[in-house]
Amino acid sequence: MKYLILALLAAIIISLGTGLFYLRGEHADSAKMLRALKFRVGLSLVLIIVLVAAYFLGWINAPSR
Repeated sequence: MKYLILALLAAIIISLGTGLFYLRGEHADSAKMLRALKFRVGLSLVLIIVLVAAYFLGWINAPSR
């Protein structure tokens, strides 16, 4: 589970870098930047769904105080 979460976080950061690359490029292509944004938002939603499902299935525990 930990490796899945880390892989999703790494993919989100890579997608963020890709969007920045297309934004800062000489020929800023909004279609490629939009695709990177859609991919990043999708990955973020998948990460949230995985974390909520893992919590309810008991795979991860809430932090104790």
